[in-house]
Amino acid sequence: MDKGPHKFLIGGEWRASDVVVDVRFPYNNEVVAQVYQASDADLEDAIQAAVRGFEVTRKLPAYRRSGILLKLLAQMEKRFDELVTALQLEGGKTLNVARGEVSRALETIRVSAEEAKRIAGEIVPIDWTEAGEGRIGLVRHLPLGPVLGIAPFNYPLNLSCHKLGPAIAAGNSFILKPASNTPLSGLLLAEMVLEAGFPPEALSVVICPGSRAERLVRDERIKFFTFTGSSEVGWHLKSVAGRKRVGLELGGNAAAIVHEDANIDYAVRRIAVGGFTNAGQNCISVQRVLIHRPIYNQTLELLLERISQLKFGDPRDPTVEVGPMIDARAAQEAYAKVQEAVAAGARIVLGGRCEGAMFEPTVLVDTTPDMRVNREELFAPVITVTPYEDFDEAIRLANDTDYGLQSGLFTNNMNRIMRAFEEIQVGGLQVNDVSTFRIDQMPYGGVKGSGVGKEGPRYAIEEMTEMKLMVLNLPGGRED
Repeated sequence: MDKGPHKFLIGGEWRASDVVVDVRFPYNNEVVAQVYQASDADLEDAIQAAVRGFEVTRKLPAYRRSGILLKLLAQMEKRFDELVTALQLEGGKTLNVARGEVSRALETIRVSAEEAKRIAGEIVPIDWTEAGEGRIGLVRHLPLGPVLGIAPFNYPLNLSCHKLGPAIAAGNSFILKPASNTPLSGLLLAEMVLEAGFPPEALSVVICPGSRAERLVRDERIKFFTFTGSSEVGWHLKSVAGRKRVGLELGGNAAAIVHEDANIDYAVRRIAVGGFTNAGQNCISVQRVLIHRPIYNQTLELLLERISQLKFGDPRDPTVEVGPMIDARAAQEAYAKVQEAVAAGARIVLGGRCEGAMFEPTVLVDTTPDMRVNREELFAPVITVTPYEDFDEAIRLANDTDYGLQSGLFTNNMNRIMRAFEEIQVGGLQVNDVSTFRIDQMPYGGVKGSGVGKEGPRYAIEEMTEMKLMVLNLPGGRED
């Protein structure tokens, strides 16, 4: 990829500025590109363009909105390898993870194109009471207005598509603010959206620090704000967002429960994937593994064996399974929590070394629920493994957190499955799989500190449209 500097997009216009920032490859901190940074004046222009653009997008018929998304899909398929390269360079992703993210982004846009033609209304009977006799209610779902999407660094392409695709499908204009570490995939995506025929004035991609993007969140001209990122930042932004609708997909420290009747070999394979894919930088990454006491030693031994086989290193090597974290600061923050746990009595039974952004796959035992490695989101290639005595304790431990995004449960007992579905406090329960499983059309979102609202194109479209009622008084329109 050309090192740039790459321009940002304001209402379909590519712009430069006096401020240029580096984009670095997390594995060795090498500068792989440069991007211009938007000024406050550019941010104001982006809002004004979104307001003007909405007057165009809100009038687009369903077939046009769907057609734009299908053309975007074709562009992404054509430039698949270019997107993969961008994800590897800006985010340090392994080849398999980068390819997987692009493939998922294609599905997100494909589903959005289909859902654009399914935004239906309904006929509401008004004559349930005498006062409603002769009246008929009609409900439509109309575009809400300019949408602001703030995307994270961990899956910058697909999670941008989860915001962009439904916004286009619903008939809204859109402003994307990529994460500062990973702007390249967002800029490439913008090129393709314009090529697909989306009204240019309705699209902006602003490159700026998160602190300056807050002015966009506060602005009343933005009608929907969707954010994926840390809980601390997300809840702060919600507090300053005013009256606009907000969708938050925030953090997690997901549990994986392995009961004695589980398929242990399969559970071990899935936990090794779910805890360490993308170097553990996944809000639904497995962080807390809870194992029934009768199978604890056996399962832990198998788990350590499988994790020790994960190849760790340069993500450009196609055989590498675990690459760097996003930067050295993030790695050191996670490493400090691990060392704090060790000082309090936990033991590292695998890995534990950290150098720069490279954090070796790590397994901790003898932790306690109050340790930060269990209470907070690590967002790193680290899991804790804890035994439990009975299923009551498993549920209690799984719920002993401020987060509630997804959990995994391995058991073949339907009574336990249904009980877990009712009692584990999460937005999604994955049975006989890990929390990390996500298919992009499914409703996805958390409870407690993990956010509000749901993603998945159909569900995001509901958030991005306004239900509007019209009541027809048929007798009142008749001439006597």
